[in-house]
Parts: sequence; C-alpha cells; structure tokens
Amino acid sequence: MGLEQKAGDLGVVTARLEDVVNWGRTYAMWPMLFGLACCAIEMIATQSSNYDASRFGMELMRPSPRQSDLMIVAGRVTRKMAPVVRRLYDQMPEPKWVIAMGDCASCSGVFNNYALVQGVDEVVPVDVYVAGCPPRPEALLNGFMTLHEKVKQEKLSHWA
Repeated sequence: MGLEQKAGDLGVVTARLEDVVNWGRTYAMWPMLFGLACCAIEMIATQSSNYDASRFGMELMRPSPRQSDLMIVAGRVTRKMAPVVRRLYDQMPEPKWVIAMGDCASCSGVFNNYALVQGVDEVVPVDVYVAGCPPRPEALLNGFMTLHEKVKQEKLSHWA
C-alpha cells in the first residue's frame, strides 16, 4: 500500500529537511559581480536574454559580498589583487561557494609569470572550475548546474 492510498486526499507531502534546505540554497544563489579580465564579458553575457541565468535562480548579481553566496572569479588574479579576493570571500556569509571561470582563474592560463597567482585556488577554496579561454556562457551555465548538483548533496551538519 503506497503513501497515496494511506494519505487519501489530504495532500500530505513528505520530505527530508536537508533536501528542502538544499533545494532552496540551490535555486536562490546570488552571485557576486567579480570580473577581472575578458571572462567578465562572457559572465555578463550569461545574464542576457539569450542564455538567461535567471532560470537557475541567479537573477540578482550582487555588487556586495555581504549579500551574495557565490563568487565567480572571472579572469586572472594578480598577486596584488589576491588579498582583495580573500577579503571579499571572508565577508561573504556562510554557506558560500566559488566558481573559477576560465583558464586564467584556474591556472593563470598562458600568463605564467611572477605577477599572477597560478590559480585562484591558492587564495580561496574553489568548488567548480569552468574551462575555456574565455569560456562561453553555455560553459558557465554548465558550471552552475554542476554546482547545483554539489549543493544538493551537502549535509546540514556540514554548516552547523
């Protein structure tokens, strides 16, 4: 005998609290505007009507770290900019996630010199890497979906 037969027409829905909270976190992420180089143009294009990141719950690109829970590092990070990236990350409320967008953010791309951080993961923990130089908006949307799958698997005890 299934749940539908036991509940009748009461309209009872059962779910785990963890699943409901993770669903809410997944579809209500507010990314922070943080474009450092040419990848920022592709990040901005992701918000356009052709790609519509709003359907993933990311329609508010926030300029303030205190109002965002997703940092998209789009472009190369210089040694001079690294402390600023870390400070902004520290100001974000928990839970928070980071996407490294593009080859420059992931491993400094073709710019292998002393002035650049060889990957933003030296400064902040990265959850999803989006490859490309510059990556297309479709690649960033795929990164969003990858991050959504990761968030859906998180445990509430991780943040408690």
